[in-house]
Amino acid sequence: MNNLETSLQELSSKIDFSGTVMFQNGDGLVETASFGYANRSDRLKNNQETRFGIASGCKLFTAIAICQLVEEERLTFDTRLKDCLDIEFPNFSEEITIHHLLTHTSGIPDYFDEDVMNDFEELWMQSPMYHIRSAQDFLPMFQNEQMKSTPGESVHYNNAGYIVLGLIVEQASGMEFTEYVQKNIFEVAGMSDSGYFSFDALPSNTALGYIDLPEGSWKTNIYSLPVKGGSDGGAYVTVEDMTKLWKALFGRLLLNEEILNKLFTPHAQEDEENYFGYGIWIKKQDQQIYKYHVMGYDPGVSFHSAYYPASQTIAVVCSNKSSGAYDIMKAIEGRL
Repeated sequence: MNNLETSLQELSSKIDFSGTVMFQNGDGLVETASFGYANRSDRLKNNQETRFGIASGCKLFTAIAICQLVEEERLTFDTRLKDCLDIEFPNFSEEITIHHLLTHTSGIPDYFDEDVMNDFEELWMQSPMYHIRSAQDFLPMFQNEQMKSTPGESVHYNNAGYIVLGLIVEQASGMEFTEYVQKNIFEVAGMSDSGYFSFDALPSNTALGYIDLPEGSWKTNIYSLPVKGGSDGGAYVTVEDMTKLWKALFGRLLLNEEILNKLFTPHAQEDEENYFGYGIWIKKQDQQIYKYHVMGYDPGVSFHSAYYPASQTIAVVCSNKSSGAYDIMKAIEGRL
């Protein structure tokens, strides 16, 4: 048992954590730890190579894709939605820009509005999840709704904005969104085990997502999420591949320095310490950037990953349960 596994053992047992953790310090020393089962029925354990769904954690991939297209001068951050997407949004403001969409300040309606719905599974009563395989499939869920606020006026976390960004990537690149990310992000970063996999065609060593019910039973999340993820969430990664993504970003493999600085700029403030960059959260402490981080939660999925600039440390926590990643992440940060 390594140091990381030993330090997390008690907490992992207490919260019944299921998943895999990777920690890499600034000297390149890597530690990993795995707990629980990727497949409970067959008692297959999670391991370092297990692929996990990361829900909204992959909004960062969407932002990187947009930034690459800006770098290639196919778009700008100030390009208006109406000028870069040939899709009708009859009630949307004409002033919405790509910057607004990236920073959750567009004011457009969300297909999953947490002010109205408590349970993500409620979505699929009207639009069965087995029909949702592309960004286009989400459009009927918000396309004709009214604006929630004026663009740039306020910050409101928004999944639909990232669906729209995915459609912009498709139109600007001429490629299907998931294909674009696979070729221009995963392959470039060396993320050979990551992808947008369909529930009905999962590759080997992919963790099933589990929802624990109050009376002690459980179910998988196969009827709780779209069949295939896309620009607002739902990719699968290994902890090692997510570590490679951070390295590729900071190593300028994916974006040049100017555009990378835009991605990492705190553009919109959510509260006293937390800001939105492009597709990424930024946490400040004492006016300094403490961490750049991403997170994702879905039924049967919890995920946190961060880069800590002061120590050049990377942490990744992937879980195939609805909660647990946050507690493990806090424990890791206690070691820093």
